[in-house]
Amino acid sequence: MTNHPTQFWHPLPDGRVQCEVCPRACRLREGQLGFCFVRGCRDGALVLEGYGRSSGFCVDPIEKKPLNHFLPGTPVLSFGTAGCNLACRFCQNWDMSKSRDQDTLAAAAGPQAIARRAAQLGCRSVAYTYNDPVTFLEYAVDTALACRELGIRNVAVTAGYVSPGAREAFFAPMDAANVDLKGFTEEFYRQVCGGHLAPVLETLRYLRHETTVWFELTTLLIPGYNDSEAEIDAMTAWVVGNLGVDVPMHFTAFHPDWKLRDAPPTPPATLQRAREIARRNGVRHAYTGNCHDAAGGSTWCHGCGALLIERDWYQLGHWGLDATGHCAACGSPCAGVFEARPGTWGARRLPVGFGRAAAAPD
Repeated sequence: MTNHPTQFWHPLPDGRVQCEVCPRACRLREGQLGFCFVRGCRDGALVLEGYGRSSGFCVDPIEKKPLNHFLPGTPVLSFGTAGCNLACRFCQNWDMSKSRDQDTLAAAAGPQAIARRAAQLGCRSVAYTYNDPVTFLEYAVDTALACRELGIRNVAVTAGYVSPGAREAFFAPMDAANVDLKGFTEEFYRQVCGGHLAPVLETLRYLRHETTVWFELTTLLIPGYNDSEAEIDAMTAWVVGNLGVDVPMHFTAFHPDWKLRDAPPTPPATLQRAREIARRNGVRHAYTGNCHDAAGGSTWCHGCGALLIERDWYQLGHWGLDATGHCAACGSPCAGVFEARPGTWGARRLPVGFGRAAAAPD
């Protein structure tokens, strides 16, 4: 386990250090770990524990992040670490994000080794995912910079719960992001996620108005918690008013997990209703996820209604875009990052190992 120096913190008069990475602003005495359980006070400074170690590496389809408008059909090398700065009772990756056991980090690889492996595997991008990469900011940023040197793009899968200074540093080397907008009430964020809504909305406005990062939104709809028509209407209206009509929204199905096992699975009709509300409010690209819904998972032209990208789960079918990312039928542009032809990775999932050399400092 490596304790890596960090930038976003400051000493306090009483001898503690205060973390500046996320809105929690944890104040730590010597030997203490923050809420995320991976940033701690060591020798009077804030360090990132477990730098260079991961809970595992896997090549996924980019659509699994989910990103539907960023290099469709291409493979992405995905990895995460341990810990999280939120406390979502419904966490679907709780074995990693809620882990307080550094033994979870069984795979070791430095930033340059990850970039080289991604290139060897033919991956077009690397995704920082499984747990929130804000918690392992320095590891993610160093890896992203190494990837950029090899022409590999970077994807952040995050809840967007990050403070302004760290936000700028974190997103600077990113090319795309999927931001988990968990709900649209302060009560839901406070009682179910252990956080606050406002910082997430600030992150979204920052991404839209101050960066060139392509981003999409995901909301896991939980029956009885954040799936009311009023809340979905307010959320989607806010997205259109503050972020524009071209930010894709993914409404995905919940299944009982972690500490929220009393809620039932999300009915497909709830996802379809959310998609309809979003489209009614002006969202051009609204999707359903974690369910079999070919129409709700496919991309349609906002101009003429033609099928642009057919999806069956993570498998692509019909391709209706021209070489410049416009509808081949009517010429309307489709917002996103597209190439002349889609990738052919399909729905495969490929676990990836690293040799001993990868664990050595780069």
